Amino acid sequence: MKNLWLSLAFCLTFTAAFAQQQIKGKVVDQSTNSPLIGASVWAEGTGRGTVTDMDGKFVLARLTDEKLTIRVSYLGYESVSQEITLPYAEELLFSLESKDFLSEEFIVSATRASESTPTTFKTIDKAELEKRNLGQDIPILLNYTPSVVSHSDAGAGVGYTGLRIRGSDQTRINATINGIPLNDAESHGVFWVNMPDFASSVENVQIQRGVGTSTNGAATFGASLNFQTDTRKDEAYAEIDNGFGSFGTWRHSVKAGTGLLNNRFAVDARLSKITSDGFVDRAFSDLSSWFVSGGYYGEKSVIKLVSFSGQEQTYQSWWGLPEDKLENDRTWNYYTYDNETDNYQQDHYQLIYTGQVGSNWKTNLALHYTYGRGYYEQFREEDDFGSYNLPNVTIGKEVISSSDIIRRRWLDNDFYGFVGSVNYISDNGKLDWIIGGGANRYDGGHFGEIIWARFAGNTNIRDRYYDNNAIKDDRNIYTKATYEISPGLNIFGDLQLRGINYSFDGVNDDQRIVTGQENYTFFNPKFGFSYEKGNQTYYASYAVANREPTRSDFTDNPITEVPRPERLNNIEAGVRARSGDFTYNANFYYMDYKDQLILTGQINDVGAYIRENVASSYRAGIELDGAYQLSPVWTLGGNIAFSQNKIAEFTEYIDDYSVEEFQQEAFTYTDTDIAFSPNVVGSAIIEYNPTKNISVNWLSKYVGRQFLDNTSNVDRSLDAFFTNDLRISYSAQPRYFKGLEVNLLINNIFNEMYEPNGYTFSYFVPGGNGRELVTENFYYPQAGTNFLLGLSLKF
Repeated sequence: MKNLWLSLAFCLTFTAAFAQQQIKGKVVDQSTNSPLIGASVWAEGTGRGTVTDMDGKFVLARLTDEKLTIRVSYLGYESVSQEITLPYAEELLFSLESKDFLSEEFIVSATRASESTPTTFKTIDKAELEKRNLGQDIPILLNYTPSVVSHSDAGAGVGYTGLRIRGSDQTRINATINGIPLNDAESHGVFWVNMPDFASSVENVQIQRGVGTSTNGAATFGASLNFQTDTRKDEAYAEIDNGFGSFGTWRHSVKAGTGLLNNRFAVDARLSKITSDGFVDRAFSDLSSWFVSGGYYGEKSVIKLVSFSGQEQTYQSWWGLPEDKLENDRTWNYYTYDNETDNYQQDHYQLIYTGQVGSNWKTNLALHYTYGRGYYEQFREEDDFGSYNLPNVTIGKEVISSSDIIRRRWLDNDFYGFVGSVNYISDNGKLDWIIGGGANRYDGGHFGEIIWARFAGNTNIRDRYYDNNAIKDDRNIYTKATYEISPGLNIFGDLQLRGINYSFDGVNDDQRIVTGQENYTFFNPKFGFSYEKGNQTYYASYAVANREPTRSDFTDNPITEVPRPERLNNIEAGVRARSGDFTYNANFYYMDYKDQLILTGQINDVGAYIRENVASSYRAGIELDGAYQLSPVWTLGGNIAFSQNKIAEFTEYIDDYSVEEFQQEAFTYTDTDIAFSPNVVGSAIIEYNPTKNISVNWLSKYVGRQFLDNTSNVDRSLDAFFTNDLRISYSAQPRYFKGLEVNLLINNIFNEMYEPNGYTFSYFVPGGNGRELVTENFYYPQAGTNFLLGLSLKF
């Protein structure tokens, strides 16, 4: 490792000595000659790029190629290019013409943050996603962004995966696609396994950390993920992506589009298939998906139909690995029944209208419908008939009260509604005002079937042993505005009113009658300011979020008191800057929770964490994110977050089996750490581009110690880990193809044995001194050194 870093240092020093030149220029509006602020400028094929400053000016430095093509793009304008030969002493002038078509970026602008928005965010564009995407799920692709910790149940990045941002799990992270809610209305979770290869149809994604700006759907209680799907391409195209890798992983994807037809219409489509055996024994994944969009593109309006679907079958690896198998049997899987699988399909339909009304007004409206259905199948050994509300079976004189059983637990749900927004921008551009909102309904059925029993009695196949339904209405309206009160100084306000009606009725899976109705009304204000000076933007904000409990908080929590809604007060302050070859973001955050529902470290029988209200807790930290162009061929990027995540007072309840009559004993902890919240998370990327066709990336990730519960007990924790990946890309334009690209990704190149996720529980049993505490830790081990190889052909 030492030799590697010495070699890299030598190469950096050597390549920096090459002759380098720079060019200067300005970007303006063709009709008004006013400067365009934040326009993207780059030298094609060099990896060198920048954005224009407050005066529309730019500098591109450290250029070595004699002949260059400089390309400029800006939202709502036609892109332009100019070829130059170095040295070039004159100042370039680019005059951009407004597009004849309304830009599709307005579809997501109502829920996005801009450079003047006083919140913490990062936007990843399609080019960056394509570099990372070899068929892994979204959480794996976002692993190197600030404060993110991702994990995979099967250990190889395909199948059931998840992520945490600032220690907040997926149930606290709001996700939208084209501004339309993605989170499950009851659990608040996002199940990325239902959306295989979705990244191939994503134009960009913005990650807002903290409360962020008002959005649709589930409350933002740690971060939000705002996806925009593929936008129109003017020319017809076709792409084939194939790949394979360790653990029998295969990916096949075909993508095509008509380009712009009759100067008004376009259709795009994708079909994908991904299979993998998984790192964990029997943890296979069989995934398929499709994506279709068709649109009408007018001068003042866009009408677009977007539809996508994912179907998955995965062998269950939810149980995890017991601690005693961690060293020598890391692929062990508790489940052995050959059809212990999860089976689900989810279909999404979105009808989107975006229009410009006059010179100052734009509007966006969308209707949506999502249909999900599926089950997971389980073999249960010697389950009591009473657990299924079944009578005992009598054979001769023997009364049998239990049996081996195979069951299926179903979800069958519909989610539909509308979202919309209206945007006003004043003539002088100082006021940017949005009013928006939406109304959505979730109608979900939960039921269980017995499909086989060793002793069936009068039970018939597919007899339902529980059946309940839930309806959830979610409405919100928000207004947000940014106003420039003096040059560079913007104030921001954002007010949201959200109302929820949730009712559920029927028999739960534990045979309890679950009938209830909960109504909530939340007011979520946000205020802040930003100050832009040259290439730097300073910002600070205060935001409030309120969040209702999830379904399992009502039905699964062992604590008898009714769960209370949570409240978050969030302060963000930071700076975003670009200075020549150096870009950086630095921010401080403080997230103060009241009645936060805390992960206890325990799970229920499908791997969902059980949570409890705690009166007072907080997260506070500093995040640093930046990149530096060391030379024309070397780039260094990275991020690191330092944080404290504390609960003022937490009570743990431990089952006591050491006495004749079962009881629980309470233990109280003060100033204790929140589970799954490492104090340090960081990543680094070193990129080397020796030629236009070759890119070599070294990717490193460090995650500090994570506690499995809220007791700050090192014996119940995940060790810190440091992993390194190597990515090599080769691109070319051979005859008969518009493009060819080969990507090799070697994950965990030093074969680090690590576990980013797990759970724990403890109990007392009879012992030498009356009783003995037993703690059982379970882990989700990730694969050692493994690879993925992909080939992409573009026509």
